[in-house]
Amino acid sequence: MPPRLHPNLTIRQIDWQQTIPVRHLVLWPDRPPAFSQVENDAAGQHFGGFIDDNLVCVASVFIEGEQARLRKYATLPQFQGQGVGTQVLSAIFAYLKQAKFSYFWCDARESAIGFYQRFGMQVEGERFYKSEVAYVKMAIKVENLPS
Repeated sequence: MPPRLHPNLTIRQIDWQQTIPVRHLVLWPDRPPAFSQVENDAAGQHFGGFIDDNLVCVASVFIEGEQARLRKYATLPQFQGQGVGTQVLSAIFAYLKQAKFSYFWCDARESAIGFYQRFGMQVEGERFYKSEVAYVKMAIKVENLPS
C-alpha cells in the first residue's frame, strides 16, 4: 500500500533552534527542552515539515565524510499517521542522493523499526539504551534509498 501523503505539507530547511519545541514535545517531554538539543546542532542540516505555516515535523541530518546521520526526527502526535514524516524523510533522501552521500544511518527507537524498514533500512548491531529507551542502529546505502 502506498504511503499516505498530506496535501498541505511544505518542507524546507530550518534553523536548529526551531527544532527544539517539536523535539522536546515528541521525544523527551518529561525532560527539560535542553535535553532535546544535540551537541553539534549548529553544524547539522535541519528540515521542517509545515502545515499552514505550523511546524509539525522536524528532522536533523549530520554529515561526516560520505556518511549522513539522521537525529532527532519527530512528528507532532496529532499529525502522525498522515504521511508527514514519510514526506519529510523522502525530502531528506532526495537531498542525500543529490549531494552524493554513500551511507545513511540513525539510532532508531525499537518502536520505530518497522517504519524505517519500509524505506529499506536494516538493523545493524545490538539493542542499546538511551535514558532507559531501547534503540537499534539502522542503516542503508544511499544508492538503495527509495526514490
